[in-house]
Amino acid sequence: MDGIGINALALILTLGLLNCVSLGECVPNAQPQVPCFFIFGDSLVDNGNNNGILTLARANYRPYGIDFPEGASGRFTNGKTIVDVLAQLLGFRGLIPPYATAQTNAILRGVNFASGASGLRRETGRNLGDHYHFAEQVEHFRSAIQTMKRNFKGNDTMLTDYLGKCIFYVGMGSNDYLNNYFMPNLYTTSYQYSQKAYSTILLQEYSQQLSQLYDLGVRKAAIVGLGQIGCIPYELARLNNNTNNNRTCNDNINKAIAIYNAGLLQMVKQFNTKPGAKFVYVNTFESSKDLVSNADTYGFSVIDKGCCGVGRNNGQITCLPYQTPCQDRTKYLFWDAFHPTEAANLIYAKKAYSSPSTSDVYPMNIQQLAIA
Repeated sequence: MDGIGINALALILTLGLLNCVSLGECVPNAQPQVPCFFIFGDSLVDNGNNNGILTLARANYRPYGIDFPEGASGRFTNGKTIVDVLAQLLGFRGLIPPYATAQTNAILRGVNFASGASGLRRETGRNLGDHYHFAEQVEHFRSAIQTMKRNFKGNDTMLTDYLGKCIFYVGMGSNDYLNNYFMPNLYTTSYQYSQKAYSTILLQEYSQQLSQLYDLGVRKAAIVGLGQIGCIPYELARLNNNTNNNRTCNDNINKAIAIYNAGLLQMVKQFNTKPGAKFVYVNTFESSKDLVSNADTYGFSVIDKGCCGVGRNNGQITCLPYQTPCQDRTKYLFWDAFHPTEAANLIYAKKAYSSPSTSDVYPMNIQQLAIA
């Protein structure tokens, strides 16, 4: 930014001549690296699909979005989500819209189908109200394809070729543990299945839905593993109820997540044997461990409590409407009881996009996937 005044920079940004992931990280705008970007997931990437439905899993109120230009848009964080950052890194000028409010002419460049509280299993998250589980999100994509066909005058071959160049972000499974398996008072799955058996069932459903996406034309997909759910403020508050240690993670939950992630990686490898498939596995578990182990290096001073919340670790009750959050969000790893801050999302996104290490993203990063 040397030599560019603040007013001049503002004008350049207004004209859309620069694409900025964060202040000081701007590059000249060009065509996006891929023609479109589609997103499937839960509250980690939901950007407003739950706003109009009857559910507790909504974030369209302050202080959510306190650092986001559009305010409380329905994102479950203070600012950008990981997919917002990835979209910018991929060269998209504007935000990828939520499916619930997407204009017909915007669908060609991508849509976000993610829904807070959603899971792989249909019953997951029902304790919080309505949402769109993964199979429903896939059906929404199927409907979007019908809309897109008009732009290709019904030419299925051209549409399939177009979709084959796009990137699809898929991150499912967190709620199948948080709002199902490890909620035994409301769900029976932990009594019915061992951790290994449960992960197998989840991955079978995951594979079935991904197969449908493949049949619909998906060829480039980033499949996102689960992070250290046993270390989020909500679980820390539950586990450390009667201790003075606010940073003891729930190893039992993390063990279950590790079993699931190992199976997810194998599933990605299996899909890559299909003709034309280029799927990558984003290792959020290792990335989250890295952020905690090297918190000082990344600029975090608080890694065991939410910036906004109530009770132990600010994790017993998540961020309430109009609650006053912490002052310096850049120092916090977690925004609320469950979700990362924008500062953390920036790091997660950059790792997924450009890390040279296959321990972060396998077998290639998203930047390489875009041109593969």
